[in-house]
Amino acid sequence: MGWCVKFDGFPTLQGIAVVYPHTSNWDFPVMLLMKWAHGIPVKFWGKDTLFKWPLIGHWMRWLGGIPVKRTAAGGVVGQAVQIFETYQRENGYLWLGLAPEGTRKRIPGWRSGFYQTALKTQVPLCLVKLDYSKREISATDFMVLTGDQVQDMVHIAAIYNGVQGLHPEHASPIQLIDPKLSRQDLVVK
Repeated sequence: MGWCVKFDGFPTLQGIAVVYPHTSNWDFPVMLLMKWAHGIPVKFWGKDTLFKWPLIGHWMRWLGGIPVKRTAAGGVVGQAVQIFETYQRENGYLWLGLAPEGTRKRIPGWRSGFYQTALKTQVPLCLVKLDYSKREISATDFMVLTGDQVQDMVHIAAIYNGVQGLHPEHASPIQLIDPKLSRQDLVVK
């Protein structure tokens, strides 16, 4: 399909693959094709309602989906931490792919769930560049978070510098947003 994929493998059994930018419905199929072409058993989280319908739920799990409840007491981060801890205890393979914006529309920044999960579980990040301008997917940049959010996000922004989504105007700035903001507050006018 004219895409170049740069990937030499993951350095650990568990980690989080942060895919940026997420600006189009095409991002998911493009990433699935990359996953299948390289035989990468990356999983992703999705809201539990997507998994409730038998046929769709089975298909989502087959694709690598893990259902999470956004309204659960511990939140998505609490559920993700529990999932990672289970895989760590069993020495299992779990790389979780996600788009930190959580939407294809421009919002004020990235949701912090990936950051909190990586810190609490001490897993590395793979910074996946989904660059439509070059028709390139690059999964070669890895980092361990320091806990200094400002420093970490500056480092992440430098790695993603120049990467363009299918709709560049929809790309969210690379900064963590205040987790206290409501969904309505996240809409950029």
